[in-house]
Amino acid sequence: MKTTSSFFRLAPLLVLLLSLAAFVAPKLKKTAINKSISVGVPDGFQALPDDGIAVKYPSPRKPLAVFSNPSGRVDFSVAQKPSTFSNRDYALLLKIYKASIQNMYSKVEFLAEDIRTINKRDFVVLEFVSTVADNRRASNLAPIRRYQMVQYTITGDQLTVFTFVAPADEKAQWQPTAQAVMQSIVMK
Repeated sequence: MKTTSSFFRLAPLLVLLLSLAAFVAPKLKKTAINKSISVGVPDGFQALPDDGIAVKYPSPRKPLAVFSNPSGRVDFSVAQKPSTFSNRDYALLLKIYKASIQNMYSKVEFLAEDIRTINKRDFVVLEFVSTVADNRRASNLAPIRRYQMVQYTITGDQLTVFTFVAPADEKAQWQPTAQAVMQSIVMK
């Protein structure tokens, strides 16, 4: 009888500890992307080699770095490209990139869209779930849904883009990690 009553007294404490463990910040490893950019990369993510980047992200301008989880279903990438915008144009950039994202996908559900200061630098932040549906008549393919968090910043004449992408059905698992990664960005 005493064992049962002790268990019931400790049960709320056990529930509290398990609840707190569920909200523990993801473990990140500080990683230098280049001389001026460092970011926390999730434990277990590996940098893709150049040929892996070329296959997964075919583009004339390859990303500076791409990191994938062991299954290859979740990616974090950093890309840079020349830009004529200045660091005074963030409100305009927010509108332009939001509209661009809406045009790129069949459906977009925005979870966040704002300008944030992270480690003394301003970023345009867009967090969303995108859907691409195959609209051909004879197609019966299921839509592709992805959770994405994208941050844009201007440095001199360069636009730097940080992107975290995961399957939409894994959003609950990856959203805290994406947010922690984006909060860890440091640019000199």
